[in-house]
Amino acid sequence: MQLPLRVAMQAGPSLQAQIFEQLRQLISDGRLKPDMRLPPSRVLAADLGVSRNTVVLAYERLVAEGYLEVRQPVGTFVASAPVFEGFALASPIEEAPETPGLRRSARLRLRGQAHVVRSPYEQPVRYDFWVGRPDARLFPVRIWRDAIRRLLPEMQAGHSDYGHPAGLPALRQAVAGHVGAARGIKAGADEVLITHGIQEGLAILARLFIREGTEVATENPCYLGAARVFASHGARLTPVDVDDEGIDVDRLPRDAAFVYLTPSHQYPTGATLSPQRRHRLHAWAARCGSYIVEDDYDSDFHYDATPLPAMKAADEHEQVIYLGTFSKSLGAGLRVGYMILPPHLIADACCAKALLNNCSPWYAQALLAEFLSSGAFAQHLRRVRTIYRARRNRLIEALEQRFGEARVAGAQAGMHLAWQLPPGFPPAAALERQARAYDVGVYGLATGNAQVTGSAAAARFERTVMLGYAALDEDEIDAGVARVAQACRSVPTLGPP
Repeated sequence: MQLPLRVAMQAGPSLQAQIFEQLRQLISDGRLKPDMRLPPSRVLAADLGVSRNTVVLAYERLVAEGYLEVRQPVGTFVASAPVFEGFALASPIEEAPETPGLRRSARLRLRGQAHVVRSPYEQPVRYDFWVGRPDARLFPVRIWRDAIRRLLPEMQAGHSDYGHPAGLPALRQAVAGHVGAARGIKAGADEVLITHGIQEGLAILARLFIREGTEVATENPCYLGAARVFASHGARLTPVDVDDEGIDVDRLPRDAAFVYLTPSHQYPTGATLSPQRRHRLHAWAARCGSYIVEDDYDSDFHYDATPLPAMKAADEHEQVIYLGTFSKSLGAGLRVGYMILPPHLIADACCAKALLNNCSPWYAQALLAEFLSSGAFAQHLRRVRTIYRARRNRLIEALEQRFGEARVAGAQAGMHLAWQLPPGFPPAAALERQARAYDVGVYGLATGNAQVTGSAAAARFERTVMLGYAALDEDEIDAGVARVAQACRSVPTLGPP
């Protein structure tokens, strides 16, 4: 370790005194921590260009003053409890009360708040119905391990240089092929941009379109992570209510830069945007000169029928920006997502990506490219889709067994459903607290990463509970719902479910 010391050879304090004072100040300021080992005197002397005896004398004085201690035969360390008394440290500069702090605060431009990406409780629960979390037990470890072995010879070249901001060409090509087959999107590799998940895609969009006061339309309720990104860049959010057919297109504003929506499996209600509204939404965007931002966050999982094509598949006027991710199908820790952009936006989006972090890591991209192109990803999805369908079915069955007819929405796709609590039950927030006492995590919209705007919408969804089922097996789902029933029985106003 090299220490940030500088000595002046000209007339003034001796070299020994300069080294002593600078080390004392580093220790007093807490920059050199207790029990931290200092460089040997010979090494420090060579670094500073002074004699070793000069450093030895400075060390000895610091030992005598209680700042350092010698631990034979290991070396010289900052004392476990340095003694600072007896030295008058430099007095802080007098500041007018509050004024400098206010001035500094005025320079801070970020006004955002991070959303929650994990269960918000500090202590984990035994049965956690957290939303959007895949089952780590289903990760294709063997196939992944084999791909790693095959890629090892390429690692040196891949890690030694920056990649293109848009991403690894092989992965862009593989993504274009995947969305063509799975979502009906006709796109070339040159329209694909690789991101660190959907969240970075949202940040890129904000850099491209949002200035102070820019109007952005969102669903109501909507994904909290998107709303907070846009607001942090100064957007003026216009929430548009969602019903069983998705967003109410007739209430969209004319001047919005774009509308952000989750049409395949609305977050958090689970509604699917109807074909009629999709057609009208395309017409709205063309008429207003606005963009449609399509977040297809869990589109890999459709259970009861073939899914509607993505809105991007019908993008005749180059007005749809598509966001996809591997966080739900493989795991959020990979931090790999993608954007499919109209050709006229690619250059600007690549610039925004480069300004953020130059490029995405090579290794994860190379692994995913092989995983997709080999057909292993499609095989993995078929397996996982079958398992998640069975878990969804078991969750609905368990709710009906414990509570009678279950009013659920969003069960046709995704990794969670929205459960409308039966008559006589408390609001979702109260049930959430009670279930927590029984070691079960269930989530109302407020804690489930959703933003609800307005008192009418808040009242409409105050009895909606979000239940993620992908990360729990069927036995765990049954046990978790049983405990929710126990929690309900413990509330006197509910009576037996």
